[in-house]
Amino acid sequence: NHPDFRTEWWYYTGNLFTKQQRRFGYELTFFRQAVLRGAESRSAWEIDDIFLAHLALSDLDGKRFFHTERLNRRGPGLAGSSLDQRRIWNGNWHVNWGPDERQELQAVTGDFLLKLALEPRKPPVIQGENGISRKSAGEGQASHYISFTRMAASGRLDYRGESFEVTGLGWMDHEFFTNELAPGQQGWDWLYIQFEDNTELMLYRMRLKDGTADPYSRGTWVPASGPARHLQASEYRLTPGERWKSPETGAEYPVEWRVEVPSLGIDMRCTTDLRSQELVSRNQVGPSYWEGAMTFTGTRAGRPAKGTGYLEMTGYSGKVRFGEPDRPVASSDGNLLA
Repeated sequence: NHPDFRTEWWYYTGNLFTKQQRRFGYELTFFRQAVLRGAESRSAWEIDDIFLAHLALSDLDGKRFFHTERLNRRGPGLAGSSLDQRRIWNGNWHVNWGPDERQELQAVTGDFLLKLALEPRKPPVIQGENGISRKSAGEGQASHYISFTRMAASGRLDYRGESFEVTGLGWMDHEFFTNELAPGQQGWDWLYIQFEDNTELMLYRMRLKDGTADPYSRGTWVPASGPARHLQASEYRLTPGERWKSPETGAEYPVEWRVEVPSLGIDMRCTTDLRSQELVSRNQVGPSYWEGAMTFTGTRAGRPAKGTGYLEMTGYSGKVRFGEPDRPVASSDGNLLA
């Protein structure tokens, strides 16, 4: 936990397969949003941070999408993150960290129960340059951003009266920052590909109000072994294709993309068998956004290539805002963080 920053999240997504090769996608995300802080807390129930969590399951073959959210204050252990306990939680949704960075995930809702063991197959990647992931040209328009780009996933999914053994891959992001989006920015488009040959690609496009990409968009290429390579906006292209219109928010999301990284010989098509993977916010803390399991097919270095991954699209139903952007956030010593 980094309480001196306004916004922080721990993001788990991935693709799973049953023994019969039935396909599922999952998302479990924990958000911490700072609220105005005074000097010393007088009560365990005082709200110094808001904790929001999102849980989603994509039944790709059954064409069903389930999502729910949970909002808590820290209170007497209701939600939080603890380095001493090696734990992140919101109610009975939690991730426990064990030896060798093994992470055990468990979440239950009325529609399904998910229990996974996630074992990193590579060291974590520090995104950006010199430990800073820039998001625009302004001072402070950046974050600290760490990723586990390939995690072997195994566990159990209870769903629609059946219990499945599942295996697959996962991705974990931990990001923390204080800034809001720059004035000309509307949201972002973000994706990752886990290729079949033990390599990964992450790209994001900070999207301006006119739909074009901010020059401070960035990416990362993670080879099978060795250090990650950071990519500038000029080194890749994300081209949106066919769109899906949400019946709930009216937002139109491009659910097909072309992904090109000429220097790596990458030319991939990003598609999904389930277009309705929008998480609609039921509160005023987090935005509505599209986040879903994707399939990638195309070529790399002139040879056929395949992979799975996730796509996130924000700002299509309104500019992304974190918590209460007009309300200052101060640390316990009174220094403004906003």
